[in-house]
Amino acid sequence: MDRLKGKVVIVTGGNSGVGAATAMLFAREGAKVVISARRQPQLEEVAGKIRAEGGEVLPVVCDISRHEDARKLIAKAVESYGKVDVLVNNAGVLDEGLKAIDKVEDAVIDRVVDINTKGTMFCIQEAVAEMTGAGAGSIVNVASVAGVMGCGGAAYVASKAAIVGVTKHTALRFAGQGIRCNVVCPGSIATPMTAGMSAENMDTDMFGQMGKHSDLRVGVCMPDDVANILLFLASDESRAITGQVIVSDFGSTL
Repeated sequence: MDRLKGKVVIVTGGNSGVGAATAMLFAREGAKVVISARRQPQLEEVAGKIRAEGGEVLPVVCDISRHEDARKLIAKAVESYGKVDVLVNNAGVLDEGLKAIDKVEDAVIDRVVDINTKGTMFCIQEAVAEMTGAGAGSIVNVASVAGVMGCGGAAYVASKAAIVGVTKHTALRFAGQGIRCNVVCPGSIATPMTAGMSAENMDTDMFGQMGKHSDLRVGVCMPDDVANILLFLASDESRAITGQVIVSDFGSTL
């Protein structure tokens, strides 16, 4: 307990799945948690659960694919709590049907990259502006094993691989300045987002190719499995770790 006592943490995509599990865990560990998402009812539901457990939380409705919204998110955290110690870039979307590079549509690329990649970069830009003044901070990005292994739809793979790259870039940029940046790359996770995938529009060829490079018998991650890794990287226990990529998939891609 109290591994994040006194810290102010922002969790994007905090309305469900990994984001909700992370926000609740961090609050139990003593953090003041700012959660963001586009859908207010779900966001307020998670905030209510945190408050019911005695935690402190600030829900902020925003669309991180808009730079101005990302700027306002960080500003509201600072206005309410005076600082930002930790940023967890968790918000993200899947592409539609695991469409391969020769089948993916422009509109899908734009939507997935805008949210997953550009949204992550916008939040990092605004957060480091605050962290630099304090000389301390931990940024933890949530990408995917798809960004490491290529096992997914082309738009999603590209967006998550970019997050891996920008993680290493950010870590290098601020090495020695007290600001760390790491990335967790989960395998399949049992969340509402993945449950919404439809077999009707699935690229079966791509799905078959993915099966050649992973053990489909291995179980999927649960949101709490990922949240526990994020907690370690957010806490001072990992103060010597930066620029690292951690795959959490129970070994299915080994």
